[in-house]
Amino acid sequence: MTGSQNIKTDIILSLYKNIRSVFRLIDIAMLTGETDMLVLSKKLNYYVKKKQIGNPRKGIYAKPGYDRVELACCLYTPCYISLEYVLQQKGIIFQYDTQITAVSYLSRITTIGDQSYRYRKLKGELLVNTTGIVQLPNMVNIAVAERAFLDMLYLSPGFYFDNINSLDKSLIGNLLPIYQSASLTKRVEKLLQYV
Repeated sequence: MTGSQNIKTDIILSLYKNIRSVFRLIDIAMLTGETDMLVLSKKLNYYVKKKQIGNPRKGIYAKPGYDRVELACCLYTPCYISLEYVLQQKGIIFQYDTQITAVSYLSRITTIGDQSYRYRKLKGELLVNTTGIVQLPNMVNIAVAERAFLDMLYLSPGFYFDNINSLDKSLIGNLLPIYQSASLTKRVEKLLQYV
């Protein structure tokens, strides 16, 4: 086996051994130790043509059957999964929607394949504050239900919630100061007074 064949094998092996299913070019460079991005890009494009990996978006590569939530966190960074997606998963809202929602530095709706991704803009100091955000082993950043609840009220003041009984009031109280919004505090207090 020649040196270049060994590197090619190492790229695919490195990707498939990793817990993640979606990678940016820089992620793959760090995994494989390849420093020449042009060479790495050409090698990856070869594997895309051979259908050993996918290329859902320019500069993003994925294993077959990749995690769509993971892709959402790779498309625009920094970002984290929040809003309707988390609230629906936690039973706070009942309306079913297949769209994956996140907050980021921009507002945008993107569709890749049959999956729609919606990003809502959150101001920088809120976006980078990791209080109430969990990072999963596959590098997915996702809001806890209480943070998603506050994000939603912050971005959509009149939003209707079906069931807020499961929310932790003390955690909401701890998270509220990061928003630095008196009007948000009033809305939250009004909503939680009967819970």
